[in-house]
Amino acid sequence: MSERLTLELEPADTLRLANLCGQFDAHLKQIESRLGVEIFCRGNLFTVEGEPRAARAARRLLQNLYRLTASDVLTPDLVNLHLQESGIHELEEAAGDSAQEIGIKTKRGVIRGRGPNQKRYLRNINSHAINFGVGPAGTGKTYLAVACAVGALQEDNVQRIVLVRPAVEAGERLGFLPGDMAQKVDPYLRPLYDALYEMLGFDRVATLIERNVIEVAPLAFMRGRTLNDAFVILDEAQNTTREQMKMFLTRIGFGSTAVVTGDVTQVDLPDKRASGLTDALRILGKVPGISISHFSARDVVRHPIVQHVVEAYEAETRGGDGS
Repeated sequence: MSERLTLELEPADTLRLANLCGQFDAHLKQIESRLGVEIFCRGNLFTVEGEPRAARAARRLLQNLYRLTASDVLTPDLVNLHLQESGIHELEEAAGDSAQEIGIKTKRGVIRGRGPNQKRYLRNINSHAINFGVGPAGTGKTYLAVACAVGALQEDNVQRIVLVRPAVEAGERLGFLPGDMAQKVDPYLRPLYDALYEMLGFDRVATLIERNVIEVAPLAFMRGRTLNDAFVILDEAQNTTREQMKMFLTRIGFGSTAVVTGDVTQVDLPDKRASGLTDALRILGKVPGISISHFSARDVVRHPIVQHVVEAYEAETRGGDGS
């Protein structure tokens, strides 16, 4: 059953409409391909035809994107990101969440969750002392954690940001790394640094690190410490042992928030040791004050091919488990 919906976009601005449609209607074709609909336009009057839920999703997406054209130049990547949160199965959930949507102000603008899982993740971080973000690469779990840390620091809710990562090699043999401790750990924390640079700028991050407002610490150096008034991020937590995870979680002091991120399908621990992240998810699932957010291939916000890669590996894993 097909549904035909009409939409009149106001104000009728020729430049904004051209921005919305893209060169040779590339943005409209992108939406048509992903949602399986047909879009016709004459001036600022649009008609969307397709399966009812898909047609409604496309209409809402066009409205959202047209609002963006008032301040932004649309690109295929930006359209793709909005498509991620306008999927047929997610649309009603996202609409219901909008009243509680959290926006984080950074140098690059306001950062918001895309899709119901990311929005729920941000709300959880805002309301829980310890948070787990679990899922494949590209789902925004680490990036959003850094954004929350930056927001908390800028609003004086915390006094410092502490970035922690286990120094476990991801399959490669890196050998001896020269330099001081910060230089040895830097390669493992590069994704966190990149997010900080994007949100605060290189010079600002360098100054905060120099003043120890942003602290970089290998996981092994957390033992014996108590972290008060801090936003602590433990990244790549699938590469912690049970003992390391327990040690980290018991470092959290008053006025602090901790976010633990990882992908339980990417464990690089030697000798097939059990992952502390998997263990923690099992033990802490119902503990008050702790939130667990799960992400899947549907939440990937990188190039569309990344979503297909994750889905293919997930399908292979399910097939392997059943054989």
